[in-house]
Amino acid sequence: MYWFKKEQFHSYKETTQGVFGLFDTPEEILHAAEKTKANKYTDFDCLTPFPVHGLDEAMGLPRSGIPWISFFMGFVGCAFGFGFQYLVHSVDWGINFSGKALNAWPAYIPVTFETTVFFAGMSAVASLYVLSRSNHAFRKPLHPEITSHRFALWIPSNSANFKQDEVVAFIKSLGAKDVTVVK
Repeated sequence: MYWFKKEQFHSYKETTQGVFGLFDTPEEILHAAEKTKANKYTDFDCLTPFPVHGLDEAMGLPRSGIPWISFFMGFVGCAFGFGFQYLVHSVDWGINFSGKALNAWPAYIPVTFETTVFFAGMSAVASLYVLSRSNHAFRKPLHPEITSHRFALWIPSNSANFKQDEVVAFIKSLGAKDVTVVK
């Protein structure tokens, strides 16, 4: 059974110094991530223009905790939607519509569904923003081709086993087309 763990809500300190290498294919970045993890580098990141299947596992990242937040807030939204309608129609302003019961719960289902989806969706967006610490909207990109068609492996300077010359040689040995040191 899948159960949440503290590691799922991880975050790492963002650095502006390190080394990155550019790759051309998803297979190359996947292979590079596996080798980087095997060499015990920590806090490295892979920057891709589109999602690459299996990259999280290759990097050794745990599953995200966002589904748990969304599920819990969806449940809260469900309880809120149903409870609000029940209180309004049965307790506060009970009106007899065609002799129907005051607690006609099948009529509550559409609004209950909508509040469930709304709470789950909004909490997913908010938790993604908070957990990823995406408050750097105007930062300078590492390389202009990363977000369009190239893949990058970023090893920050605060990574374990980081020695600049060794990291540059390591990334070149992985087959990177371009290796850049960022200071």
